[in-house]
Amino acid sequence: MEKGLQLYEGKAKKVFAAEDPDLLIVYYKDDATAFNGLKRGTIAGKGIINNRMSNALMMLLEKHGIPTHYVREIGERETLVKKAEIIPLEVIVRNISAGSFAKRYGVEEGIAFEQPAVEFSYKNDALGDPLLNDSHALALRLASREELEKIRAYSLRINEVLRQFWNTRGVTLVDFKLEFGRLGDGSIVLADEISPDTCRLWDSKTGEKLDKDRFRRDLGGVEEAYREIMDRLEKQPEPEKSGENLHD
Repeated sequence: MEKGLQLYEGKAKKVFAAEDPDLLIVYYKDDATAFNGLKRGTIAGKGIINNRMSNALMMLLEKHGIPTHYVREIGERETLVKKAEIIPLEVIVRNISAGSFAKRYGVEEGIAFEQPAVEFSYKNDALGDPLLNDSHALALRLASREELEKIRAYSLRINEVLRQFWNTRGVTLVDFKLEFGRLGDGSIVLADEISPDTCRLWDSKTGEKLDKDRFRRDLGGVEEAYREIMDRLEKQPEPEKSGENLHD
């Protein structure tokens, strides 16, 4: 399928028009950014991995009743998706303390929560994506109360599915970011991507970081970590475990 007019270019993806006006083509780049664009670089092959991983996990979530924008993969870096109006609300689901959560609240990384913590932030780079609560989202007219409830319920269900999936592959899902959109009929779907760019993924036995934190923190082995997590995704699952091995 040929790409039409480029409609948008973000930090990690380009979006093009498709032949069907209700669809779009997403192209995944190798560009990498961190700290609201202050750090920039390239991760070789990242676009291919993020495209394949996001599509595989979107299909998994569809099987578990989560509606997504995914239609089909059309190239190693390109995917056909449903056109959706992105809700300017980022959802972060946290299972373990890490990153900005640990820094913000002055706690060490690696503390497992008794239940997932769900955060909302205003998707606005100029403002630094500030945290907000339901009242703020309603005041800013980002979403209705019903939409917020649905988004939170979807996010928690996504967390359940992905935690179980990664656990069978020796990976701990620490936290992740989601974005949602509205289709033409007003229904809410999961949009954007699910990848090492948007998730913290640690080896369950060693605690090794297999995600974008290797780029953020100059840990080295970034490309290797992305390839490793893709290999884990595609390999046969391990036997069910009674619990997760977490590391501080």
